[in-house]
Amino acid sequence: MTLQQLKYIVTVAETGTFSEAARVLYLSQPSLTKSIKELEKEMGVTIFDRTNKGTSVSKEGEIFLGYARQVLEQAALLEEKYKVHGGGKQEFCVSTQHYSFAVNAFVDLIKEYGSDEYDFSLRETQTYVIIDDVSRMKSEIGILYYNEFNQMVIEKLLKVHDLRFTELFTAKPHIFVSSGNPLSKKKSVTMDDLAPYPYLSYEQGEHNSFYFSEEIFSTAVRSKNIRVMDRATLFNLLIGLNGYTVCSGVIDKGLNGENIVAVPLNAEGEMHIGVITHKKAVLSRLGTYYIEALKKYTA
Repeated sequence: MTLQQLKYIVTVAETGTFSEAARVLYLSQPSLTKSIKELEKEMGVTIFDRTNKGTSVSKEGEIFLGYARQVLEQAALLEEKYKVHGGGKQEFCVSTQHYSFAVNAFVDLIKEYGSDEYDFSLRETQTYVIIDDVSRMKSEIGILYYNEFNQMVIEKLLKVHDLRFTELFTAKPHIFVSSGNPLSKKKSVTMDDLAPYPYLSYEQGEHNSFYFSEEIFSTAVRSKNIRVMDRATLFNLLIGLNGYTVCSGVIDKGLNGENIVAVPLNAEGEMHIGVITHKKAVLSRLGTYYIEALKKYTA
């Protein structure tokens, strides 16, 4: 196994085809295919499924790619430290629930490490997908929460996927509403206060279980429900429909503007918000910096 072969499989995974990867790598397609087949035979793993419909990364290939990206990152670190020129394009990916502090920390990361070439990804996505991304090492870091209601389910999933949860902070329940909503003027609100207003939450796709809800008190019965996929849509509906969502209360006015405010919710419960990482993975310098930036914004 060589670093060159690892670069080859990562490029094929990124481009989606052997022909495009060969073009990017300035190789003939037969040479690329032969090199990757030799790697698969040596390591005893099928990295790519090849069918009449094309090429896709296999399930075991996803895990192998996760380790390959770590090795390439460590090699890039060595080159950067001991060679005059940098170690090539830097890569980093984080999967997270919809938190403004995750975006703030990501901005800091790019300002610190964004050289002439980099490929960074911030995936605001569904709870189950976050766990899956980190377990397959598509993402180095995941960000999510657990509470008393979903703790057992989340901890079981993390254990099955060999993941570690490290808490950043504990939050009391709040709501986000628009500054024009009558509730925004209150020092705190109750569940009864919320009854007349539309409730907004994030869609969880095929894993749309109460246990994977991004919002605490997901089992509460509400007469007006709206589910969305992204933060911008949710905030627009908060403003346009005088809706509300239940949250941690952490918001960045510089990022989200003055139109959205957080109000404490008088209800028993806590949100334990933290990062998940793979137990078998070594945290990269980018991952280490990102976590420190998260701590700064959630202190």
